[in-house]
Amino acid sequence: MTPAQPKSPERSRVTLHQLMLPEHANALGNVHGGEIMKMVDEAGAIAAMRHAQRQCVTIAIDSMTFDKPVHLGHLLVCDARVTYVGRTSIEVSVKVHAENPITAETMLTNSAHLVYVAIGEGGRPCEVPKLELLTEEDRRQWEEGEFRQKQRLARRARSAP
Repeated sequence: MTPAQPKSPERSRVTLHQLMLPEHANALGNVHGGEIMKMVDEAGAIAAMRHAQRQCVTIAIDSMTFDKPVHLGHLLVCDARVTYVGRTSIEVSVKVHAENPITAETMLTNSAHLVYVAIGEGGRPCEVPKLELLTEEDRRQWEEGEFRQKQRLARRARSAP
């Protein structure tokens, strides 16, 4: 089966919002990093599945640094956008913001790049649609994603037995 026509990053973009409640807290009373990571992965996976029009599995998460804490009572907002695609893989950039729903103040708390593989018949990786680069921002993010992918492949080659 051949993949669908190329798609722009905007066609698969996803924004998830979740109110952070006490069950999301760590021992310090802020939102637990694992809760944020879970939501980042969910947003990224949805964007990847929208692009591929198939189930996708996470195969890599680039470094994720938590620059600012997310407080209980804030909205956690994850904005996921496809930035690069290979033959079977899809890189998604996720930016995380915390929003105070009372004051509307927002702040970037962290970001990450995740890589997913589309799953086809028999549970095997399958080809994904190309990424249609419509804007200068699309092209810039593609070039950065291509560079990150080359780094990932080089790391994998170095660690292979």
